[in-house]
Amino acid sequence: MPMLPHRYVARFGLIVLMAGLCLSPALRAADNAQALRDKYQSVAQQLADNPFHRPLVLESNETPDRLKSDIYSVLDYPFATVKGALNDPAHGAANWCDVLILHLNIKYCHATQGAGGSVLNVNLGRKVEDSLSTTYPLEFSYHPAASSADYFRVELNAASGPLSTRDYHIMLEAVPAPGSGNHTFLHLTYAYGYGTAGRLAMRTYLATVGSGKVGFTREAESSSAEPGYVGGVRGLLERNTMRYYLAIDAYLKSLAAPPDKRLQQRLITWFNATEQYPRQLHEVERQDYLEMKRHEIERQQTPQ
Repeated sequence: MPMLPHRYVARFGLIVLMAGLCLSPALRAADNAQALRDKYQSVAQQLADNPFHRPLVLESNETPDRLKSDIYSVLDYPFATVKGALNDPAHGAANWCDVLILHLNIKYCHATQGAGGSVLNVNLGRKVEDSLSTTYPLEFSYHPAASSADYFRVELNAASGPLSTRDYHIMLEAVPAPGSGNHTFLHLTYAYGYGTAGRLAMRTYLATVGSGKVGFTREAESSSAEPGYVGGVRGLLERNTMRYYLAIDAYLKSLAAPPDKRLQQRLITWFNATEQYPRQLHEVERQDYLEMKRHEIERQQTPQ
């Protein structure tokens, strides 16, 4: 075969590159969907046999300036239900507020439409009822990044948070669970970075009220009869990732209830689910949680 002159090779390469850039969003979505299906195959055994008593796998890692945790799980809801609730361009942001407010540390969430798309105004606070003036505000952008008949991906990003924390990233992607038309395979990521002030604040928390608290990943075998779990900031990350996952599950479960019963069901479902892991997640008593959240949800009905 005759060789093409170099100038034609260069032009051809440029054309291919430009075509690739034009198709990249669709190609990336297809690649991400296939990667998620491949991940399902690789963790299938862990989904079937794990200490969570549900089809769930949790992975986490810690670097000097960033924390990241991933949950993979099979949900008992059709893919269309999950996608319609959490990846809806019109109502998805508001639905995510209904999810996030279930978390103990989320004290307020209100969705608005900004110039660049939907925004979630969120306040972080302590695990007790408190005024908004004592909380920390975050502004999450809501971005439905990909959507097709058998895959979706949504991202929530906040540039900055309290005490020099930054680059908050919540990502949810899902595909129909292989071999089942009524289940969904879900991947949830929760990650954020932190600087010196954030590192010092976390150390203070872990040395005081957070001392003795652990995550879900088992540490290397020790001589103790009771299994050891990862602690420190990685344990903190795992606990919060699990709380967000259980909030997603509680929200989806409530959709089958009559509209006037959904809020109560979400709150009870979330609290009961956290109590399945008391070593990691028990913080408040049931009635205290229900009363606190009802007040916080009433408060977020009016933009602050």
